[in-house]
Amino acid sequence: MKWRPIKNTAIVALILSTVLFSCASRKNKRAAKELKSPAVEIVVAESNEAKAAKKAEAAAVPVDAKPIPAAKPVVEEKKPVVEVPLRVDLPEIDREFRGAWVATVANINWPTKGNYSTEAQKREAIQLLDLLKENNFNAVIFQVRPSADALYDSPHEPWSYFLTGEIGKRPNPYYDPLTFWVEEAHKRGLELHVWLNPYRAHHSTGGAVTSESMVRKGSDMVVRLKNGMYWFDPANPKTQDHAARVVLDIVKRYDIDGVHFDDYFYPYASYNGGADFPDDASWNVYRKSGGTLARADWRRDNVNRFIERVYKEIKAEKNFVKFGLSPFGIWKPGYPSGVTGSSQYDELYADAKLWLNKGWIDYFAPQLYWPIDPPRQSFTSLLRWWESENTHKRHLWPGLNTVEVRAPNRPQEIVRQLEETRKLIPNSVGAIHWSIAGLTKSPGMVQAVKSGPYNRQALIPRSPWLGANPLLTPSLLLTEETSSIFAKWLHKQPNEVFQWVVYAQYGDIWEYEIVDGQQTEKSFPKVKNGKPLKTIAVKAIDRLSNESDYIAKKVL
Repeated sequence: MKWRPIKNTAIVALILSTVLFSCASRKNKRAAKELKSPAVEIVVAESNEAKAAKKAEAAAVPVDAKPIPAAKPVVEEKKPVVEVPLRVDLPEIDREFRGAWVATVANINWPTKGNYSTEAQKREAIQLLDLLKENNFNAVIFQVRPSADALYDSPHEPWSYFLTGEIGKRPNPYYDPLTFWVEEAHKRGLELHVWLNPYRAHHSTGGAVTSESMVRKGSDMVVRLKNGMYWFDPANPKTQDHAARVVLDIVKRYDIDGVHFDDYFYPYASYNGGADFPDDASWNVYRKSGGTLARADWRRDNVNRFIERVYKEIKAEKNFVKFGLSPFGIWKPGYPSGVTGSSQYDELYADAKLWLNKGWIDYFAPQLYWPIDPPRQSFTSLLRWWESENTHKRHLWPGLNTVEVRAPNRPQEIVRQLEETRKLIPNSVGAIHWSIAGLTKSPGMVQAVKSGPYNRQALIPRSPWLGANPLLTPSLLLTEETSSIFAKWLHKQPNEVFQWVVYAQYGDIWEYEIVDGQQTEKSFPKVKNGKPLKTIAVKAIDRLSNESDYIAKKVL
């Protein structure tokens, strides 16, 4: 059969229309899918009518008109989640000053006489510091200037004979013993107080006087005593300036926690064979200048002014550095009633009661080296009297004769004295042990003290008269491990932190540990003594034993 042309043309048009519609449908489906992908830009072809309409709209808009920006979608602002601090009932931390003297004069405690090896000296020092830490002490009183010499790198005085066997000779290999002692003490959470003798210029056990000695370099300030020692004249203004300069230099350059003087001011009369102190030259200058004080009062005034000066200069430089004094235990016979013995007021020209009354010290450690029971020099009677004179409520931490107190059972006597001190001065408990040899040479003493009064760690009492900025609260992160919880804590002012107190609650029982400021992490077993770990808490402690608020977290 033959097709007509018109019919053929219609059929062809129908077929082409169907094909084009099918292609367009598939193309639109692909475009719809592509719209879902943000990485694909969709371009839509415009018809001639649409283009004409847009041109008309553009012509109707003024040339200088700015396009109206499209409205931005409103996004709801997310507020930070505020974690409510967990409040718990933490146990009270024990507070007690637990110090020991380490004497270097005559190599009494350190270093061993003849031990001039740097490494051996360091080992000995570490052994002593470890002993203190292991037995829950928290301070060491380290003698750095036994007799106008230095167990540190001093620009003002020579290296000590007791360190190297020769005045002016530096350690070899070189090290700075004071820097070493400070760093090692702080690693163990111990305060380090530098102990100086302000007026002794040369000790009879300190070798021959050489050109390096202050006896030669400061001869216009020094007098010789009949027992072979040399002494600075406390009345000489050069003496006062030199000694104050030495103290301030240490305070400025070393990271110490305290400055400490003992009982040597004017020397004991026996040092000069019972004769008067040879200060005629300075006494005559004083009299010629119009001075009116009696000689004894003038001598006491020289020492009084020096003590006040040192205290104020320390505070002006570093307020947190404590100034402590350890005078002879008896002010005058008859104070308190019934007490007999030497008078530091009349023999040493040391009016220690005045210094305590005036508050020129931060802590006061009278050397109460007698047992409790003898009434003529009773430990408790004297301590009670000194506390009655403590008008500014400074720390009163007595010196104990741990080495050789006269008692049938020495460890038992020292334990009793520590217990009596806690009763008599409950608001600021503390004591200093003369000397560390009382521990190194007596395992029985160590056992009695550690198992009794020092059976737990303690913070040093606060010094509220010394101002300090409040510490910020630390942060705490807990991470669960297989059988333990790993705790990590941080502080925004790490240089202000001297120690941390870290708490853990097992069941209903809290325990704590005082750790060095450099330690910022610890693992806790999930179970201890059959009790589950429930809570961990941390607080920061500053150089003056002030506490921050704590942060606590539950263990989930």
